[in-house]
Amino acid sequence: MATGNARGIVLLAHGSRDERWREPIEAVAARVTALDPQARVVCAYMELAAPDLRTAAAALIASGAKALRVVPLFLGMGKHAREDLPLQVEALRQAWPQVDFQLAGIVGEEPELVDLLARIASKS
Repeated sequence: MATGNARGIVLLAHGSRDERWREPIEAVAARVTALDPQARVVCAYMELAAPDLRTAAAALIASGAKALRVVPLFLGMGKHAREDLPLQVEALRQAWPQVDFQLAGIVGEEPELVDLLARIASKS
């Protein structure tokens, strides 16, 4: 992570005990870094894996991030995205009022992802 950058991105996924489950999440993080080398990108998980959102945010803030975008890598609007995540982001805002926290929409509702999934599903 570069020390001069003030922007961090947390890619938040559900989590799993299976280490292989993290590979696609980490691949997204690597791709974000390739697309935006100035961004500080970390993965975090709601449960069953570490780090959690608070720990990931704390690491980015400790490294100098002044703004954090939390991107939920969920396909649908379940309980975590609808109830748990807004509460966690609000707790982060309370803990670090000097940091600008942005909660992105869940990726599964992005038209580009819906289109991509449809194209993948319709391949012959």
